[in-house]
Amino acid sequence: MAEPSLAPLMLGIAGFGTVASGLVRILTENREAIFARAGRDIRVKRILVRDPGRQRAVSVPEGAALTTRMEDLFEDADIDVVVELMGGVDIPLLLLERSLGAGKHVVTANKALLAETGNRLFALAAEKNLHLAYEAGVCGGIPIVQTLRDGLTANRIQTLVGILNGTSNYILSEMSTKGMAFDQALKQAQALGYAEADPTLDIEGIDAAHKLALLIRLAWGVDYPCSRLSVRGISGVSPLDIAHAREFGYRIKLLGHARLVGDCARDSGIEAGVRPTLVHESLLLARVGGAYNAVRVEGDAVGSVFLHGRGAGDMPTGSAVAADIVSIARGAGPNNTGFVRPALPGPARIIPPLETYSRFYIRLMVSDTPGVLRDIAAVMAENGISIAQVIQKDQAGGSYGGEAGDGRAAPGVPLIIMTHEAYAAGVYKALRTLTDSVVVHEPPVHYPVLVKRS
Repeated sequence: MAEPSLAPLMLGIAGFGTVASGLVRILTENREAIFARAGRDIRVKRILVRDPGRQRAVSVPEGAALTTRMEDLFEDADIDVVVELMGGVDIPLLLLERSLGAGKHVVTANKALLAETGNRLFALAAEKNLHLAYEAGVCGGIPIVQTLRDGLTANRIQTLVGILNGTSNYILSEMSTKGMAFDQALKQAQALGYAEADPTLDIEGIDAAHKLALLIRLAWGVDYPCSRLSVRGISGVSPLDIAHAREFGYRIKLLGHARLVGDCARDSGIEAGVRPTLVHESLLLARVGGAYNAVRVEGDAVGSVFLHGRGAGDMPTGSAVAADIVSIARGAGPNNTGFVRPALPGPARIIPPLETYSRFYIRLMVSDTPGVLRDIAAVMAENGISIAQVIQKDQAGGSYGGEAGDGRAAPGVPLIIMTHEAYAAGVYKALRTLTDSVVVHEPPVHYPVLVKRS
């Protein structure tokens, strides 16, 4: 390796868990390749840990020291970049604020922190003219932040939709390909290390919502608070609905989606949310299996762009962290949000969930008697809903009739409806009416259908 022409870039790392271990491995094993791209050496000086005596997955880098004092990262004049890989919100927020205040660049993989407190951190970074980099915070090794911030900068982004959580995607994939029940697939994901002991953030869509909030900020330069996102997880998804969706040629995926609504940039609103969605089997998103992530972005100039890869893990996420560090090492100016204004202009104009427009999958457990379909079609028509396809199982059940998704005997038989595009408000009103009727024996199940584009 040639002698560096610039002083080494010195790092202080907070945390020495999975991602930090991957980062240290990458910086050590790929040192020459990184130097060739950065033009200078990158070294770790301090690593913040809770227990210095704990055995680590990788060795402490040569010349680095462990510390239990947060202050050692931002008070050390030699440290140029503080890399936050701890997780959580309160302590990392304090660390990042103190680090930026001390003139240190910051790299983080903490999507929850940025989704919940990003406005104040981005404003502070802009005030100090410092990097606040977070490629690893959204979809691990997939370079979606760079793509939206730099690669698609000349586009007006129209839609973005993606599988943003690998744990949920693994569970749904196992349910779809192996016929597993949700609880069984979850236990398998936990045994393989894909799901935490408490999987709530993943299976209830919260992790995906944090990532979606960051993607919306990058795509449109507005603040869409996580608390305003419509979020629905996968814990209620049944093998019965997965099987029926397949009969129509669809897979059920947990998608984060956002769409610009309106023709005028100034007056446009944003429709966004996280929810289980039917995706046609001909689309690339439907074929993303296991613990992988994928994002599809549509711009007015470029058309459709699709990114796919591993969304978590030590090396993929460490790779994204390293990419941000190399960008800083090169001396590039901060470009934290993709927009030149120092702060976001304000909250997004949010399209309420009831005003969204989509096709829907609906499953009703109904009496197997004459006239039921007629009565249901009448309720749908009264609420502006046009039926595209219907499958009704008889008492013998075909493959699934007469049995609930968990194996219990079901009252009635499944009636599955695919609608044409309709307003969510009309669908919900129709389902409330049907729930109160004598022909429907269980609360209806409904999921939106992703629009199939050529």
